[in-house]
Amino acid sequence: MRIAALSDIHGNLAALDAVLEDIHGQGVDLIVNLGDIASGPLQPSETVDRLMALNLPTIRGNHERQVLAGDPSRMGASDQYAFAELRPDQLAWFASLPELRYIEDDVLLVHGSAESDVTYFLETLWEKGCRAATHDEVLSRAVDADAKLVLCGHTHVPRAMKLTDGRFIVNPGSVGLQAYSDTHPFAHSIEVGSPHARYAIVTQQADDWAVEFRAVEYAWDHAAELAEQHGRPDWAVALRTGRANV
Repeated sequence: MRIAALSDIHGNLAALDAVLEDIHGQGVDLIVNLGDIASGPLQPSETVDRLMALNLPTIRGNHERQVLAGDPSRMGASDQYAFAELRPDQLAWFASLPELRYIEDDVLLVHGSAESDVTYFLETLWEKGCRAATHDEVLSRAVDADAKLVLCGHTHVPRAMKLTDGRFIVNPGSVGLQAYSDTHPFAHSIEVGSPHARYAIVTQQADDWAVEFRAVEYAWDHAAELAEQHGRPDWAVALRTGRANV
């Protein structure tokens, strides 16, 4: 089996379409979507329409959960924009999505981790920022992840780790946003370092899995201009450069 894993599209329709076009020539059996679908200053409604029509195996991320809470006064700017743009039927689709999902018995889809949609699975936050997680840290976060292959998102960083017990944890990176800054629980920036849309293809090989990380060109300058028009220069920097606006 070959699975194309998408995550963290964040309303970037141009990036999503470029990734879908790239996938078309890769001979995959299945495309899955790991959440954080629409929030951001780009094209949330159009992105959701595209994904609803495709009917991919999809889970909700923390941003879907936050938008569904329905209180703009408690939302960040990206969720506020999505909430204002999305139709009732699109919000109903969000509400229908599970928080995690198994594909057969051996593949688990999560956003952050099986325990929380805001867990950094393969990275660790500390006083100095963000670093790659150790094996023991990842193992401790994988307690409830009962599958040979675990596909996660949330941090926007393409990364994989094979655990000593044989489980394979893969984050495909972000389709739609290659850098961001946050202050919780410590100030940190995530920077992939280029504006390419990211996804991964995981391939079953006998009783094991292998991963190929892919970076796809798309019209990121146009996406950045759209972010600027919608009052988000921080997104414009990230979309053009893959660097955070700090």
